[in-house]
Amino acid sequence: MPSPRTALVISAHAADFVWRCGGAIALHAEMGCQVTVVCLSFGERGESAKLWKQPGMTLQKVKDTRRAEAERAAAALGVHDLIAFDLGDYPLEMTRDDKNHLVDVMRAVQPDFMLSHSQYDPYNSDHMYTTQVTLECRSTAQAWGHNPGQKILGAPQLYMFEPHQTEQMGWKPDTFLDITPVWEKKRAAIECMAGQEHLWDFYTRVAQNRANHFQRNSGGQAGGRASKYAEGFQSVFPRTVDVL
Repeated sequence: MPSPRTALVISAHAADFVWRCGGAIALHAEMGCQVTVVCLSFGERGESAKLWKQPGMTLQKVKDTRRAEAERAAAALGVHDLIAFDLGDYPLEMTRDDKNHLVDVMRAVQPDFMLSHSQYDPYNSDHMYTTQVTLECRSTAQAWGHNPGQKILGAPQLYMFEPHQTEQMGWKPDTFLDITPVWEKKRAAIECMAGQEHLWDFYTRVAQNRANHFQRNSGGQAGGRASKYAEGFQSVFPRTVDVL
């Protein structure tokens, strides 16, 4: 029996994997793909304003709340393994040991594809730093001389998921994924992120807009496939295909 497909999501903060690729996670999980999510931080300092407005709030309380939210969201999406690096945010910084830990995760998961942030994000340096590190660690994980004896990583595609203010990021989607069949799972995961309730409807509208692009690019008025919710991605590396 062949091994199940695997995927690896590398998320700067605890909620990023939900907003930006929750549909892809749920859809592939339903198909039997084992999706591992790495949260480099909980977004406790920079992405938890609602929590910090509560009297008597502490950094540890915020982290605990965000961890619980991420765990509930991961369960709603069918995540195979949620790994929290707990590195802190705003700014997010990684030591050589932290990067080697990420390399070890890549080699252990052996993902068929990976997902992370856009390469440029002037509004959130944690996001573009995450993708910079992801690309660095992907290269290291492919190196035969790094920790000889470990199984090296192949060449998984890295898909960059949609940033918050798309027009400012130089992000140009080349892949649209219909997530209509799993939309309720994504919406349930979105609603787990109580610390950022102001984004719930925003990312619902993003999914609806991308569904229009999915239909347009799958044939449009000449017979495009109907879609109510979709996600967009930009691939980093050329793709090899047998048919277009």
